[in-house]
Amino acid sequence: MNESPVTDLSPIIMTEEREARFKKVIRQRQVDLTVILENVHDPHNIGAVMRTCESVGIGELYVLYTDMKVEHLEVGKNSASSSRKWVNLHLYEDRETCFADVRRKYKRIFATHLGHDSVSLYDMNLSESVALLFGNERDGVSEASLQLCDGNFVIPQMGMIKSLNISVACAVTLYEALRQRIKVGKYDTSLLTEMEQEAMFEDYARRGRRTK
Repeated sequence: MNESPVTDLSPIIMTEEREARFKKVIRQRQVDLTVILENVHDPHNIGAVMRTCESVGIGELYVLYTDMKVEHLEVGKNSASSSRKWVNLHLYEDRETCFADVRRKYKRIFATHLGHDSVSLYDMNLSESVALLFGNERDGVSEASLQLCDGNFVIPQMGMIKSLNISVACAVTLYEALRQRIKVGKYDTSLLTEMEQEAMFEDYARRGRRTK
């Protein structure tokens, strides 16, 4: 189930500065990087993750619920800020369908999970096409979902409490991806074709329209 922001067909009014900003953001969209959340129910955490996704150039977020039926996803307005307008949500109840859809667009899936074969976040190549899976703070990523991933990673921690809030863990991970992608120039040249950029511009213009 896709939950795209609601738009209308009212006239679009845009300044040159705003048009330039839209085009720059679209050029920098990282269409080969995304996040999957599994059984994360706190609206504020979901909103915070969405806000971080938007800030590093991610345009879509996958949300999977296998522990309960969810017809509409609640997102914390304050934690999400206005990112809900720019990030498409894909909501799933079936694990296999979710992973199949993700794999059609992203080459590899890695989960945050402490296991014998887990690698450090800082040893990963996050400049490649990848989806990053995060579970809830109580149970983490489910064993069934781990079986569908290509590997596991952990965020190094030096304190007594070896646990981070899900939104914090996601932010730390995505900003490491941002660092790596800046280093290899993935924000310098668009990953989208000109036609795709034009289509996205029209879509974003409708989402962010300013009327008199």
